[in-house]
Amino acid sequence: MEKKLQPMVGKLEKEFGVIASEYRGDVSLVIPAEKIVAACQRIQGLGFELLSALTAVDYWPQENPRFQVIYQFTSVASNLVLTLRVPVPGINPSLPSVSHLYRNANWRERELWDMFGIKFQGHSDLRRILMPVDWEGHPLRKDYPLGYEEPQFTFNFEEINLRKPYAKE
Repeated sequence: MEKKLQPMVGKLEKEFGVIASEYRGDVSLVIPAEKIVAACQRIQGLGFELLSALTAVDYWPQENPRFQVIYQFTSVASNLVLTLRVPVPGINPSLPSVSHLYRNANWRERELWDMFGIKFQGHSDLRRILMPVDWEGHPLRKDYPLGYEEPQFTFNFEEINLRKPYAKE
């Protein structure tokens, strides 16, 4: 862990009860959902002015927690990166919005809603951003049904060709 980052992580551990881990020099803090807004305010006050990434991981079929929402903060001035991981249950997944703290969280939270179905309470405009408005479901969930066509090779050409719609006419 970077020497400059150690006191900051220590403050966050004491103040929010986060669980810190490190992998190849990258620091990751696990924090409960109800503390995310206060922690983001504190992190912003520590000089992390950029929310460089906001994404999620689906651990289906595990339900509690099913998702982990990952916030990656960057301090451009100090050349530091800090990651927060927030466990979110699979039933009615939601988190408080941080778009009032980091303006770019607006579109990133919309993307997580669109792709994973994670709602952000207090978001000013939570609607689809990538998929059509009438789309049903959330495509990056692991339980989302796959709709694909089997690849056609020389060994299965005839079998697949017969199943295609034009072959029935």
